[in-house]
Amino acid sequence: MARTGTGAPGLLYTDPVRYPQSASPQVRTKRAFLLLFLTLVLPGSAQIVAGDRRLGRRALQVTFMVWAAVIAVLVLALTNRILLVNIFTNGWASFLIMAVLALLAAGWAFLFLNTFRIIRPPLLQRNVRPAVAGALAVLMVVTSGGLAYGAWLLNVSRQTFGTIFASGPALDPVDGRYNFLLMGGDAGADRTGLRPDSMSVFSVDADTGQIVTFGLPRNFQNALFTEDSPLWQVYPEGYNCGDECILNSLYQVVTDNYSDLYPGSADPGAEAMMDAAGGILGLEVQSYVIVDMEGFSTLIDAMGGVKINAGGWVPITAAEIPGTNLHYPPDGWIAPGVQTMDGYTALWYARSREFVTDYHRIARQQCVQQAMVAQLDPTTLLTRFQAIASAGEQVVHTDIPQDALGSFVDLALKSKNHEVQRMTIGPPDFGTAAENFVTYPDFNLIHARVQEMLSATDAAAEAAEAEATNGSDAEEAPAEEAPAVPEQDTAIGAETPAEAPAAEAGPEVTEEYLQELARIGDTATLGMLLDNNGVCSAG
Repeated sequence: MARTGTGAPGLLYTDPVRYPQSASPQVRTKRAFLLLFLTLVLPGSAQIVAGDRRLGRRALQVTFMVWAAVIAVLVLALTNRILLVNIFTNGWASFLIMAVLALLAAGWAFLFLNTFRIIRPPLLQRNVRPAVAGALAVLMVVTSGGLAYGAWLLNVSRQTFGTIFASGPALDPVDGRYNFLLMGGDAGADRTGLRPDSMSVFSVDADTGQIVTFGLPRNFQNALFTEDSPLWQVYPEGYNCGDECILNSLYQVVTDNYSDLYPGSADPGAEAMMDAAGGILGLEVQSYVIVDMEGFSTLIDAMGGVKINAGGWVPITAAEIPGTNLHYPPDGWIAPGVQTMDGYTALWYARSREFVTDYHRIARQQCVQQAMVAQLDPTTLLTRFQAIASAGEQVVHTDIPQDALGSFVDLALKSKNHEVQRMTIGPPDFGTAAENFVTYPDFNLIHARVQEMLSATDAAAEAAEAEATNGSDAEEAPAEEAPAVPEQDTAIGAETPAEAPAAEAGPEVTEEYLQELARIGDTATLGMLLDNNGVCSAG
């Protein structure tokens, strides 16, 4: 290194990076920001060029190891996303990663402070010192703070996954699909036990992520059980004890009377509901998810709301009039149109069936489910993770094994490329309310329609993926037309309302007008005006 003199006092060093004493004020300023930049992009390099070289070499070794790990993560994200998610959701692996992130955060902060010492602030001009100190603070927040935040997120996720998900091996698809029963559980103070008023089976293609939902009416009767179900010995002819044996009563009946048929089960009622749903649809239902409807609003609020295109007015049901099965006039109304609903509004939108039928409610529940799937994207998860995780711990109960999360996260990302298909096992897809299909179901017809829907959606999804993969080739040659998804009745829950003959103009439908009809008890007019409130879609 060049220098003047031979060791006598007052040596003037000519390397301004390592020896800034003889440098001009402008050079010292540039040096300060250069050293901060080096610590940002290549931690340890500032120490190599201007400080403790041994510390710098050790820091650079760690930096290169981190870069190698980041490259490995990126390669895994592109080649084996399932394995990557499984690593981050595994209890021990996530703990190790969390500890490494915390150590890296502390180490990077130490290097920045060491760099600040190397800069020698007293040598800087007075008006430059605050800028350098401010830059140091910002960089430490972005780097060490970011790593610390990542470690904290991992810790929150470890606690959440451990609370919500079960232990055990990952699930294998059945006939190329994963089938889950989603139940909205209602165990209010005015009810005995839990009553799942909302029931849907999500059938997910294991390759494409295409989702088909099958809504099961709460009042469905004569549910079948397969011979391998423990309930076959109790109900060999189906759950057929009359009006008392509607589908949503099965949960509590089994919990109270037949839990011994499911030894070792954490929730015999839920497993019985899975068996019933599988028998109804002709599918093997592998897992269940129960969402506490009382806490559902908390989850929606944690997501920042849910965007729905509502087709008709929906009442917010008021308290029941004592001694009757009637309710006071609604506490409010949810207007039609595209809107972002908060938790309270979304809960009532999915829950209300006043003045209409269960099938209107099922259609709206499917809309809310579809909207949640569409809107729960990585950005929402990252920015609202703590709130979503906290809400999830309070309202979600499932037997899905934690080791299956990798596959399901991968499928969730794939599912965003496909529109969710819906079918209700009842009106409007199977007859009308007057035909009592849910009381006297034709299971052969149900099974055939379910398989037809799954086959059509699978073929359509595969054709869409093939077209996207082929890219320019698809533009040059006409692609084969994808099989059409079976059309469904548009009377309730369709994406667009069915055309109707022009009617004579009547009073403008407003919240005040609807409330007055409710006050005077004109349920017939209300039923007619609200008949389209099952028409909806994700916003």
